[in-house]
Amino acid sequence: MDGYPAVINSDSTKHQERHYYLLSELQTLVKDLPSSFQQRLSYNTLSDLALALIDGTVYEIVQGLLDIQHLTEKNLYNQRQKLHCEHQALKQDLLRKHKDALLTCKPHNLALLKSNQQAELEMLEMRVREEQRMMDKKIVAEIDQKVLDQQNTLEKAGVPGFYVTTNPQELTMQINLLELMLKLQQKESQPGLQ
Repeated sequence: MDGYPAVINSDSTKHQERHYYLLSELQTLVKDLPSSFQQRLSYNTLSDLALALIDGTVYEIVQGLLDIQHLTEKNLYNQRQKLHCEHQALKQDLLRKHKDALLTCKPHNLALLKSNQQAELEMLEMRVREEQRMMDKKIVAEIDQKVLDQQNTLEKAGVPGFYVTTNPQELTMQINLLELMLKLQQKESQPGLQ
């Protein structure tokens, strides 16, 4: 039984050493942030963040969120590209149809045909702009939802500084916190630097 408390003390010491190491690294990394954000990151906030990072679970969560974000961005980009290609094909088809019609048009109908074709082209361009606007709106809404999901996940994981918000200053602070965590994770993953 006498050996049992020593095991607890050993684990406690390792835990405390890891906490101090992470806190020290975070304090060093914070110096690279703009001073306005440095001032908002108190010792207690950094200490709490270091505690949250001790077992590596938060790193895994952040990496998972990044992977999901990258897949989402790639998917949205591909959807936008597909729409763009569809619009290009529609325009090419219309121009080809217009060219064919001009070749078979009687001279006395030429002015009317060109006027109708111009109106048809303008209608297509209006449709394209509207569909692109709707797609862009959908993309922004989906990205905004991903941000809220990420904030919610990190808040539930107990990561200090994370909660659901749309305040631009708070979002920038959360981005800075994420960058600190990613830099620290990268530094820790390099052999021989601990």
